[in-house]
Amino acid sequence: MPYTLIDSGVNLTNHQFDDQHYNIVHCAKDAGVRHMLIIGCDIASSKQSLELAIKFQQYSTAGIHPHDAKSATEELENQLTNLASHDHVLAIGECGLDYNRDFSPRDTQRSVFRRQLALAESLNLPVYLHERDAFEDMFAILKEFNVRGILHCFTGDANALQSYLDLGLYIGITGWVCDERRGKELQKLVPSIPIERLLIETDAPFLIPRTVKPKPKSRKNEPSLLPYVCQTLAQLYQIDEKIIAKQTTENFYQLFSLETR
Repeated sequence: MPYTLIDSGVNLTNHQFDDQHYNIVHCAKDAGVRHMLIIGCDIASSKQSLELAIKFQQYSTAGIHPHDAKSATEELENQLTNLASHDHVLAIGECGLDYNRDFSPRDTQRSVFRRQLALAESLNLPVYLHERDAFEDMFAILKEFNVRGILHCFTGDANALQSYLDLGLYIGITGWVCDERRGKELQKLVPSIPIERLLIETDAPFLIPRTVKPKPKSRKNEPSLLPYVCQTLAQLYQIDEKIIAKQTTENFYQLFSLETR
């Protein structure tokens, strides 16, 4: 690869990757993906994400996804604080609101989201955010706190984008942008994202870029396919892929207060 990338969102604990972690990580490195952020979605997966981050010298998050908000207990803050004490854990999350599937009651989602934002604020850690069909509540709650972070897998409209940018958030773009069907609106919005606030992610094993030819037999996304997202972003910004790669890497280090490695 003529450039290196950082995948700022990988669900490496997903069952689709069982017994494949070594190959996934090493294929990613061969494709130029230097580091990845392994996402925690509940306490169990947050612990496993940390274990994988330590094993493969990567990074992870610790949090409760809105789908799993109903599983949060009174011990949530202590559990996440203990996980976040490790250097490999860079953020609280994946946390937020999801009114698309409503796997957890909305009042529970809002309560657990506030608890995680308060914890991130107290620990001075960024947040890794998820929002689907819940912009108004999400934006209102975020304004109650003083946190920095990334709006992961952004697929919203122009108003949502500008509102999240106004809060100082970074914007994570996935293979959704490579979809000539569902991604058209996002493709129009991408050039209005300041490149210094852009992050790039696969959300693997989900959202495989439709620009991948031929499609892998497994049909699942992997961090090694991140360059396809980079290529599409370069086309939309009308700049060289190397610039996207360099800037998103610098943005990752900036957001998570890391030294360049």
